[in-house]
Amino acid sequence: MEVKNKVNITFLSKSENEGFARLCVAALLSQADPTIEEMADVKTAVSEAVTNAIVHGYGEQRGDIHMECTLEEKLITVIVKDNGKGIPDVEKAREPLYTTNPEMERSGMGFTVMETFMDTVEVESIVGIGTKVTMKKRIGSRL
Repeated sequence: MEVKNKVNITFLSKSENEGFARLCVAALLSQADPTIEEMADVKTAVSEAVTNAIVHGYGEQRGDIHMECTLEEKLITVIVKDNGKGIPDVEKAREPLYTTNPEMERSGMGFTVMETFMDTVEVESIVGIGTKVTMKKRIGSRL
């Protein structure tokens, strides 16, 4: 598949940058002529991935979040990486309602939301090194 466009950005793990990440992916995705629902799905998944990196990857610390977005024909791939704490048990973290921060009133639905709105979600994590979330969605399934 031919790469139509690609964007790499790095931003600080600050909550206000979650909206920035959404706008960046939306600008790229608009080139694939998505439906309003497809656009909302991808933006929601990106919000969850970036929020996880901010809240769980870095916590009270500051660090960089790297986001790579690639558009190939009608397939968008979004990779969100942090160099934070890492996830000790990825499978457990992907379970609905599981959270490491119940005192923060987190719902534990981040990965479930990503999986609901994207076609595929892959999570790689090493404790003390960081986490990489790769999400893909095919755009344009409308006839």
